[in-house]
Amino acid sequence: MTDILCVEDYRKLAKKRVPKMFYEYADGGSWNEETYRANTNDLKDIKFRQRVAVDISDRSTKMKLLGQEYSMPVALAPVGLLGMQHADGEIHAAKAAESFGVPFTLSTMSVCSIEEVSDKTEKPFWFQLYVMRDRDFIYRLLDRAKEAKCSALMITVDLQLMGQRHKDIRNGLSTPPKFTFKNMLDLSLKPNWCIKMLRTKNRRFGNIVGHVEGIKDMSSLSEWTTNQFDTRLTWNDIAEIRKKWDGKVILKGIMDPQDAQLALKIGADAIIVSNHGGRQLDETSSTIAALPKILDTVGDKCEVWMDGGLRTGQDILKAIAMGAKGTLIGRAFTFGLGANGEAGVLGTLRILQKELDMTMALCGRKNLIEVDQSILL
Repeated sequence: MTDILCVEDYRKLAKKRVPKMFYEYADGGSWNEETYRANTNDLKDIKFRQRVAVDISDRSTKMKLLGQEYSMPVALAPVGLLGMQHADGEIHAAKAAESFGVPFTLSTMSVCSIEEVSDKTEKPFWFQLYVMRDRDFIYRLLDRAKEAKCSALMITVDLQLMGQRHKDIRNGLSTPPKFTFKNMLDLSLKPNWCIKMLRTKNRRFGNIVGHVEGIKDMSSLSEWTTNQFDTRLTWNDIAEIRKKWDGKVILKGIMDPQDAQLALKIGADAIIVSNHGGRQLDETSSTIAALPKILDTVGDKCEVWMDGGLRTGQDILKAIAMGAKGTLIGRAFTFGLGANGEAGVLGTLRILQKELDMTMALCGRKNLIEVDQSILL
């Protein structure tokens, strides 16, 4: 294998190895993808101050999230269909995160079920919840997450309906892929992916198939989401769900200070400044641009994290310098998974930590507690 030096190397490799519809599901945004690009571009506009002749020995990238120390302030974000990037993808990603010492978040729309991931890991992971119209199903999901000893619940609040994702529509996204000529031609060029997929039984939405009454055909993601994502969702509904979870609760998808205030009122332990990776509302603010106003609103009342556009350890350091207490990566580790399974996710995490550590050192800091806006120009 060619030397992998950065996340971009993993992205290029994943593009070659993962079927087009699933690669573009991960690496695509809504409408014209303006917000998707802004997340990355706005981070690039932030520059560091280089310092010299400073003692930078004995460095550490460790930091606490929700009171628990991790190897760096990075969590693996919930990503749907990881099991279509690589066979048993959720299991491989969870094991890599566990080994490296960062949190893994399992998506409601995962291919491997809560139980399957729990059986293959030793430490608790986080569970992400989409609020569906079928509340009985939602509450059963929560019970299953509790049974699996999930240590935190992440509620995604920005997907009452799905943004128009042109690539997914044109590709006819479904799991498993439909037997069309275009799909079969693409799959014929990805023999390793096909072989690994044939060896696993996990090819559908493991948290949903067999757990939802009256729904037998789960081949179409768009059909399920159209029928079940709740356009009537209000903060009262979120508050009710919060009451049913005894542990830590994280709200993902906060972009406006007013929503941040409402998140505090229902008792969120952490909020994530997130625009769903530019996959929901297009032509809105990047997450790094939205972060300062959210921080001003929240203060020290709960932890504020961010995601969106984070492709390097330098991006992570910029987010921490701007005031975020933690970050989440989605596409970055998904590229590693698609490129090389569990080893690819581990490789991604090692690259990000190395970049984070080296950049922090060149800015004259030994640990992330010392990092603030003074390291930025």
